[in-house]
Amino acid sequence: MTAFPLTWLYAPGDRPAVVAKALTCGADVVVIDLEDAVAPDRKAYARAATAELLGNPPAVPVHVRVNTPDSPWGEQDLAALAPAPGLSGLRLPKITSPAEVTHAARRAARADLYALLETALAVEQAYAIAGAHPNLRGIVLGEADLRADLGVRDDTGLDWPRSRVVVAARAAGLPPPSQSVHPDIRDLDGLAASCAHGRALGFLGRAAIHPRQLPVIERAYLPTEAEIERAETVLRAAAAERGALALPDGRFIDAAVVTAARRTLSLAGRR
Repeated sequence: MTAFPLTWLYAPGDRPAVVAKALTCGADVVVIDLEDAVAPDRKAYARAATAELLGNPPAVPVHVRVNTPDSPWGEQDLAALAPAPGLSGLRLPKITSPAEVTHAARRAARADLYALLETALAVEQAYAIAGAHPNLRGIVLGEADLRADLGVRDDTGLDWPRSRVVVAARAAGLPPPSQSVHPDIRDLDGLAASCAHGRALGFLGRAAIHPRQLPVIERAYLPTEAEIERAETVLRAAAAERGALALPDGRFIDAAVVTAARRTLSLAGRR
């Protein structure tokens, strides 16, 4: 996996042909969904098909969104998939407490875990969840469920929970969260605008539900030529003189600015 994955493509676990296609679409990570995308009478089939696929490591990192532990399928998902050689991560839906993360970590000791926060309670517990276990590699908002839980009608009503999750991830030493999916696969302009807003809030990358969304997300999160030039200027100045300093254009440089410049140039390598 790249140091900074930007695209995460969901595919339903009960449709192996769709999963196979997703693996060729250029996403940084493919997320096989065993939860919301799979009907109850297809859960066992989806689990078996996914376990078979992950018997060997695929060419692209694969995460699996399992069912919740309190469902009839969650514990079986963890037991069947945690040992799979091709598994890169488990996405845990509807997490509301650190105890749920530690439970999954005990059941899937080798797996990297990602907690999906989908309720008001989860957002309130964001920092505690983010620091629940060393195997937890990230936290992510599930905005469809959260929107319903909060009764939010306008997208701006989610900005506070979004910022809360960004801050919680940073405070816990986790990477910046990726954005939740944009549900309208035809609205690419709206997706681009939403990604720009998410980037301004501190997100890094985004989940997708259709391959056509991938290039829009990647373009939105890659640094522009101007941003690359500014980052290069910062690093040149920092190499020439230690400590805090001001550039000729008035910009002030300190260690935090240098760190941000380095991340910009790391992302620029993907262009």
